[in-house]
Amino acid sequence: MTGNKATIKIPRNLYNNLNQIISNSGFNSVTEFIVYVLRDLVSNYKTNDNEHNNKTREELSNEEIKMIKKRLKSLGYLD
Repeated sequence: MTGNKATIKIPRNLYNNLNQIISNSGFNSVTEFIVYVLRDLVSNYKTNDNEHNNKTREELSNEEIKMIKKRLKSLGYLD
């Protein structure tokens, strides 16, 4: 890791899929898109964590599970 950045390795198929997804989307690169998605995910996590600070991490609602599966599918991790 150098400076303020780190390298993350992802499967080539996922990279290629993301590259197709971002074409004509306004994102200049797959890296830019991934940073956007991860920032959004972290932001949602922090918001949900603050709202549900008494809830343990093991206790996910059916809606939360559906949302997680949907995100993983859109990122290419689930079929």
